[in-house]
Amino acid sequence: MNILELNNITKNYKTIRALNNVSFTVPKGSVFGILGPNGSGKTTMLGIILDILKPSSGSFSLMGKPANAEVRKQIGTLLETPNFYHYLSGEKNLKIAAHIKGKGFDEIDTVLQKVNLYQRRQSKFNTYSLGMKQRLAIASCLLGDPNVLIFDEPTNGLDPNGIAEIRSLIQSLAAEGRTIIMASHLLDEVEKVCTHVAIIKNGNLLTAGSVEEVLLTDEMVEVGAENLSLLENVLQQMGGFSSIRKQNNYLQLFFSNGNADAKTINQYCFQHNITLNHLQVKKKSLETKFLELTNK
Repeated sequence: MNILELNNITKNYKTIRALNNVSFTVPKGSVFGILGPNGSGKTTMLGIILDILKPSSGSFSLMGKPANAEVRKQIGTLLETPNFYHYLSGEKNLKIAAHIKGKGFDEIDTVLQKVNLYQRRQSKFNTYSLGMKQRLAIASCLLGDPNVLIFDEPTNGLDPNGIAEIRSLIQSLAAEGRTIIMASHLLDEVEKVCTHVAIIKNGNLLTAGSVEEVLLTDEMVEVGAENLSLLENVLQQMGGFSSIRKQNNYLQLFFSNGNADAKTINQYCFQHNITLNHLQVKKKSLETKFLELTNK
């Protein structure tokens, strides 16, 4: 079952097209990252899903049903900086949130424990670190025990310790079987917590799928010999790589399917009377892969 299905969603602001025919699906139980540079349309997309914005065209469904208020009540959301009362405790702020949402107070201790704030429940909100404030906001999202959570840039503005705390919390919530949809411009964040990803830029969907498929890193084998021209001719006969290029005094072979085999290359060259004086396997970084996708 897919939790979310987007079908050709387009959003125009007068002459600006914020989203352009975006379609993808979010599988149940996944941690789905919507990844893209700032201003790429991520927040607009979440706003449409949550009925804050209306699409110019296209449609979408939530939990296999047309999106409506009843369906959206089953979703916990964190879209912007949490708005709590600074001089009230974390616990009292959650009681206010529960009252607004029409929920009872019986879940408050449980959600505080989930976000590791139970020991600080009586502390005033203005004494919390940024990471603690964000965790309290996630605790508010968990009131009502929703199976689907939507976060917009959940680690934005946090220090490394705060980022690690939120990352660990997202992983623990996912382990409970919840589906989590999160927008982020941080590749590292998506790589470490997400199972699936959609990459958008300037409102256009570049690619979507499992993290392994989308961010699969190419392998590159760098080889050298006395006669590079002869080496290139022999390698072209061997084949099996997606492209070849000359870099400084070496040839670089690129393998998009990740099956570079240095031993086979060495043996093939030796059988064709070429002795390699350089042979090295390198992996293309995830950052390079992401930049290639977003700069095409």
